[in-house]
Amino acid sequence: MNKPLRSRMERVGERASATNLELFFDLVFVFALTQVTAMMAETPTWPGLLRGALLLSVIWWSWIGYSWLSNWVKADEGLARSAMLIAMAAMFLLALAIPEAFDDLPGGLDGPLVLAFCYLLVRVVHVWLFWIAAGDEAELRAQLVRFVPSMIGGTALLAIASQLSGAAQTAVWAAAVLADYGGTMLIGTKGWRLPSAKHFAERYGLIIIIALGESIVAIGVGVTHLAISWPIIVAATLGLAIAGALWWSYFDTHVLAAEQALAEARGAERVRMGQVAYTYLHLPLMIGIVMLALGLKKVLGYVGGEKGHTLADPLYGPPLWAMYGGVALFMFAYVGIGWRTKHVFKVERVVLGVVLLAVVPLVSYVPAMASLGVLTVLLIALIVYEWFKYHDIREEIRHATHE
Repeated sequence: MNKPLRSRMERVGERASATNLELFFDLVFVFALTQVTAMMAETPTWPGLLRGALLLSVIWWSWIGYSWLSNWVKADEGLARSAMLIAMAAMFLLALAIPEAFDDLPGGLDGPLVLAFCYLLVRVVHVWLFWIAAGDEAELRAQLVRFVPSMIGGTALLAIASQLSGAAQTAVWAAAVLADYGGTMLIGTKGWRLPSAKHFAERYGLIIIIALGESIVAIGVGVTHLAISWPIIVAATLGLAIAGALWWSYFDTHVLAAEQALAEARGAERVRMGQVAYTYLHLPLMIGIVMLALGLKKVLGYVGGEKGHTLADPLYGPPLWAMYGGVALFMFAYVGIGWRTKHVFKVERVVLGVVLLAVVPLVSYVPAMASLGVLTVLLIALIVYEWFKYHDIREEIRHATHE
């Protein structure tokens, strides 16, 4: 006699870690993020940046569903393994359609509609597998039922947007994102489960590393067709220093403190913390990193002499705002996460975010290399300041032994 589908899946324990399949699953998001950066680089305008942010929101929502699912059942056991691979294939096809997310290219299938259908498939597999994994958990199944309308609404609006163009299309895309995010917020957290704080925090840390890796990829890809030169070497080094500073600012103590707070929380409070601090507030972290990647890509092109640019040319307009504003958004989101998890408000991060936005009009008149250097210096100054200010706390967080 065949075993029930649910019996072929294994529940996640408190001390679980991310599986190899989850890391494999994340690879499609590297490609998706690269596709979004390339799309924005082709049309570096305000509408282009807005569309990029909306795409990132849809991609993020596809990913977070599986971060919650794989915290309930192991991703590499039984039916979950096959379902994750199917979802991975759908997500990869969605990423392939990103260049046509808003404007269908001549010939072939309808690109925007393909993207909407792949998004629907990713969501359906997620809900179907979650329903089976829920088993006799009545509250969890009830929450899934409440969750379905927002899923249907979001995907239906994307399908409608695929047949529109211009501002109307962008507006319907925004409505789709609002339906998904707002609908999930409205149904509350009752019924959701978050068994492993360690696994959950690790998954979000890994996706941040992937996003930072994409920013490094953007540096390299932006100059592969240009002859290597000293300006390229200097700019690439500065870009790597910026990515390293963001890595430091997140992983030095923040990720450890946030995980500890999530582990100490219990029941509904853990779920609420996971939803706000991770599911929602990590999205602006991701958007900020990808916007930074766009700016870095443009700076490398400028200093490398792409399209007739010289070292004296300034970076200005949306690409410059993306680079500085992306880092500012990262800082603001970080402060929000720190407050929600540990009730710690780092004023210096808010100050840095405000300063970054304030200096954009000024650095728009200096060479692109100089604007990159200013951003690097400001981030390194933050790291050094916090090193001294929080030295004792940092040592306690990093080296204390927790049960």
